Amino acid sequence: MAIPDYQTLMLPVLSVAAEGETRVPLAAGKIADALGLNEEEREEILPSGKQRVLHNRIHWAKFYMMKAGLISFPKRGAFVATDAGTALLATEPTTIDVDMLKSYPAFVEFYGAASSGASASEAPAALAATESSITPEEQIDAAHSVLTSALRADLLARILEQTPAFFERVIVELLVAMGYGGSHENAAMQLGKSGDGGIDGIIDEDRLGLDRIYLQAKRYANHVAVGRPEIQGFLGSLVGLGASKGVFVTTSTFSRPAVDFARGIQQRVILIDGARLTELMVEFGIGVRINRVVEVKRLDEDFFSEDN
Repeated sequence: MAIPDYQTLMLPVLSVAAEGETRVPLAAGKIADALGLNEEEREEILPSGKQRVLHNRIHWAKFYMMKAGLISFPKRGAFVATDAGTALLATEPTTIDVDMLKSYPAFVEFYGAASSGASASEAPAALAATESSITPEEQIDAAHSVLTSALRADLLARILEQTPAFFERVIVELLVAMGYGGSHENAAMQLGKSGDGGIDGIIDEDRLGLDRIYLQAKRYANHVAVGRPEIQGFLGSLVGLGASKGVFVTTSTFSRPAVDFARGIQQRVILIDGARLTELMVEFGIGVRINRVVEVKRLDEDFFSEDN
C-alpha cells in the first residue's frame, strides 16, 4: 500500500505515543508493521534525499498534535502522549486530522497566529502547511520539481533555436564542468575539429590525456528519434579508430533498437538524449543561473541537550 499522508498518520502516531515514551524510528517500525508496508515503502526517501518519507510524515503528524497539546516532548528526540492525547484515544476516534485539532484551544491559537498575520511573511506558508495533505518538505520538493521540469523544457527549446556550432559549445561546456577535457581551451580545440567520418569531436577523459572519448552530436527535433543505423555508423567509426569509448548526444531521443544495440556491444557507448542532457546542464550549471536560494533550518537538538 502507499504510505499514508501525515494527517492519516496522526491516529497511529498518537496510539504508539500512548504506549509510552518513543522515538520516530521506533514509532515508524511499529506503524509500518501495522500498515503492512513493504521494505521498499519503509525505505522510500524524499526527493531531497535527506529523510525517509514515512519518518518525515510521522514528524509532522506529531508536530501538529504537539501544537494541539496531544503530544509532548519529555526529552531530546523522544515524544509521548499527554493526558489530553490519551483522553482523545479513549473516545475511539476513527481518524485524527487538522480539522479535529482545531477543536483544541492550543491549536486554534497556533493556527490563528498564522491566519491573523502575526508574521505576515510566514502566514500563507503556515496556513498552506496545515491545510495540505502533504508535509512542508514534500511541498518544497514538489514545487522544485515543477520549476526544474519547466527549466529543462526551456533549455531544450533554446538549444534547438541555436546553430549546430552552438550545440557543440554546449557539449564542451558540459563536459568540462563534469571534469573531462582537462581545460576549457583544450576541450574546445578538440571538439568539432577532428574531421573523422562519423566523429564530431574528441575529448580527453582526464587532465593527463591518458584516454580519449569520441563524440557524436545530433541536434534533432523532438519527434525525430536517433535510430540503430546512426549508432551502428558511430560504432564503425570507433572501431576504425581503435577507440573503445564514445558518447552520442542528441537533443531528441533514441529508439529502442538503438538503445538495445548500444547496450549489447563491446565498446562503451553512452547515449545522452535531450532529457538527460538538460538534466546534466541543470546539475552542472550550464546555461542556467541561480535565481533564488531558500534555506530550510532545523532545530539543533545538541544545543538544547542537558549535557551542554
